[in-house]
Amino acid sequence: MYEKFSDDYDRFVNWKNRLAYEMPFIEKQIRLLQNILQRPLDILDTACGTGMHAIALVKAGHRVSAADLFPEMIEKSQQNAHNAGVQVRFESAGLGEMAKTFGGNQFDLLLCLGNSLPHLTKEDELNASLEDFLSVLRPGGMVFIQNRNFDAVMHQQERWMEPQTYQSEASEWIFQRFYDFLPNGQIRFNIVTLKRNNDSDWQSVVNTTLLRPQISSELEHQLVQAGFREVHAYGSMQGEPFSPESSGNLIITATKV
Repeated sequence: MYEKFSDDYDRFVNWKNRLAYEMPFIEKQIRLLQNILQRPLDILDTACGTGMHAIALVKAGHRVSAADLFPEMIEKSQQNAHNAGVQVRFESAGLGEMAKTFGGNQFDLLLCLGNSLPHLTKEDELNASLEDFLSVLRPGGMVFIQNRNFDAVMHQQERWMEPQTYQSEASEWIFQRFYDFLPNGQIRFNIVTLKRNNDSDWQSVVNTTLLRPQISSELEHQLVQAGFREVHAYGSMQGEPFSPESSGNLIITATKV
């Protein structure tokens, strides 16, 4: 999906609103961790997409590296960083390849945002990625994961998500997302992109990828099995308690002892 969707990703996401909503809670976790470790943090943003969280963190004064599986996303990230006037080390690397790319014991905070972890569709891939996260963190370092709340998604079997729109002077886009619930327990995630130029007819493209829904109790258990401790779950990027029935997101923080 994402190598094909890279051109439209920054139209699909309203970054001004998203960063305004999410960054205060991320910064709160950074401050708490800095108070414990008593030093500036080295931060790694995995599955960074077009790099906007990493760029926002650098603009806030933090030391940040970032990685994404898709070279197309890294190219967009580098252009976004150039436009923002900041320097970020971007590398093309997928989940499970952080230690190989950056080395072990290099970071104090590792971010895995934007429902990226459920793209690992096999349990052994997830376990290997969590162990890889642990290996790149220094003792006392934290992993910060943002997933959709798949407890609620799988219980409610709700297929449709709110459409996103974007408009320029010459063109208009509508992005419609929906799920297919597959017999093997996985989810097919679809994004329909509708585009028209001026008043021309709409043209449509469908991009699709597979997700493995990660239930909260299972993910917390797998983090502990990987070696993390002090696992905390939140219901959104505002930091309220997690509710399996009603939270929109599952936010998990966990610490390397």
